[in-house]
Amino acid sequence: MKLPLLALFAALSVPAGAQMGSPPIEVTDPGPTGRRVTDDGLIANFFPAAAPGKHGAILIVGGSEGGLGSGTKRMALSLQAAGFNVLHLTFFRAPGQSDALQRVPLERFASGIGWLQRQPSVDPRRIALIGGSKGAEAVLLVASRTPAIRAVVAGMPSSVVWPAFSWTSGPVAGSSWTQGGKDVPTLPYGNYTAPNLLSVYASGLAKLPNHPEAAIPIEKSRAEILLVCGDADTLWPSCPMAEQLQARDTRHVTVLDYKDAGHGVFGVPVDPAGRSYASIASLGGTVAGTAHARIDGWPKVLAFLHKTLGR
Repeated sequence: MKLPLLALFAALSVPAGAQMGSPPIEVTDPGPTGRRVTDDGLIANFFPAAAPGKHGAILIVGGSEGGLGSGTKRMALSLQAAGFNVLHLTFFRAPGQSDALQRVPLERFASGIGWLQRQPSVDPRRIALIGGSKGAEAVLLVASRTPAIRAVVAGMPSSVVWPAFSWTSGPVAGSSWTQGGKDVPTLPYGNYTAPNLLSVYASGLAKLPNHPEAAIPIEKSRAEILLVCGDADTLWPSCPMAEQLQARDTRHVTVLDYKDAGHGVFGVPVDPAGRSYASIASLGGTVAGTAHARIDGWPKVLAFLHKTLGR
């Protein structure tokens, strides 16, 4: 069965006002080791380094779930415990922000970086970006346009810019991102072939030679870049896209490729007794393979950040 992406979303749609299939919107509380930030138009949680002096800082964002999600917060707390300043930033689906991932200004991330650099506990020369899925797409774009970024960690990355979308209405007009008020060029979605969305992105990716302007020019970044992907990802082809990024910059891009992991490959290890453990393979791979990828990968992420930002 082949359908345009719009028809796929229409087939999955529900009555007006319903949110079936949409991930819940979370705007997590920063907790005792953090504080809410609303300066400069930002909505974020800041987790400062506990030790005195100036330390490296990380801006971290989630993916297409938007908001300030609990999974990304767990990563932020782990990074704080490792000695970093961390700003967990929302770019859509938070109060006052759009419900659609549509024309989000890249300047929003630049504002977050600037805010971090002004904090007394931050060494402004040691800044890293972390994002997963659509958040990976964002941070890779920002790094390609921001010389000051020293390191990037991108989980389930995209090598291209994809069009805008909404959880309630599917594809919507324009790009996911803008810069200077102008849409960042995109790669059109492909066709859907059952049983999952992977086909939409894989068939779209095959048309990249006709849309070279949609590729993320990661070779323009000065950052060291670590990509984490799962070969069994059923949401989008994160490992083939990671390979495309590495091909654009073989000197500064490293890929951690996990064979039996899916779209849940990236993040802190999950407690086998926890409620979310069984669902980590819901977008490809096996539970055991995806859990192993996190156990192996997260310490490597921390080591990479300590190496690039300093202890």
